[in-house]
Amino acid sequence: MKRNAFAAVWLRLRIALAAANPVALGALVLCIGAAAALAWLLPARELVEESRVLARRQAALPAAQAAAPVQVEPATDEYHLALFNAALGDRRHAERQVKTLFALAAKSGLVLRQGEYKAAFERNARLHTYQVTLPVKGSYNAIWQFALGALRAIPFAALDEISFKRDAIGETEVEARLRITLYLLDRPGEGS
Repeated sequence: MKRNAFAAVWLRLRIALAAANPVALGALVLCIGAAAALAWLLPARELVEESRVLARRQAALPAAQAAAPVQVEPATDEYHLALFNAALGDRRHAERQVKTLFALAAKSGLVLRQGEYKAAFERNARLHTYQVTLPVKGSYNAIWQFALGALRAIPFAALDEISFKRDAIGETEVEARLRITLYLLDRPGEGS
């Protein structure tokens, strides 16, 4: 069957060639040849131009490197310690951070009862901690919104613990207990 189809196509091609004008047929062959030559030459021409550009860039590279040697000194421990200390809060303003926590709880629609507060000094790290334990009551989403909002608002705070309690399955409000630690330094300033 394939042989018959091929024979039919071949026969039609021979009839079309015999009936075609020889000048038009020659022009067609020349156009096809020119298109093939153009398709072959254009990429080669672009490749030659790209090679020239690359050679110019490589020639300029050693001169630029020799002109300005740059030495980068490794960061010291003191530098890293200064960055760490800059991220810590000011011990004098710990009460402001607690007020921020209460404001965020109210904004999240939570009922916030009296919290527990514990200050300590970490001798090895040479920094102060202020641990705040807050019992809250509200929806699960509101509690998480509050916790994440507190961490965004107070970048030197850490959420150490969060626990949830629900009295019955059908209740929409849950009770939670959050323990947040503020990491603080004694910073010299006004009134110290």
